[in-house]
Amino acid sequence: MKSAEVYYNGELAGILTEESRNSYRFRYNDAWLINDNKPPISLTMPKNRQEYEDECLFPFFFNMLSEGFNRKIQSRLLKIDEKDYFGLLTATAQYDTIGAITIKPAQQHEDE
Repeated sequence: MKSAEVYYNGELAGILTEESRNSYRFRYNDAWLINDNKPPISLTMPKNRQEYEDECLFPFFFNMLSEGFNRKIQSRLLKIDEKDYFGLLTATAQYDTIGAITIKPAQQHEDE
């Protein structure tokens, strides 16, 4: 299982996990949920206590990936399978994204 931290303007908003290539989950951080001043990360993912689950990478996150030739080049340079969308997302969406969202690999804890 791989995890990534989802930031909104530099503040932790939630956690995205890939349990397998056909099982993804997103959940909002509790502190983000209880603060009424914090917006949802996407109109398609309103703030909700329940986890979002899908068999493919959520369209909101998938649309943050490069397409076509740019994805091929990124895959080759980063040595990541072109179809490893989660891996590409965590490698390329850490900085300088279009919009407020950035995604960073989750910090692994020793007890995991």
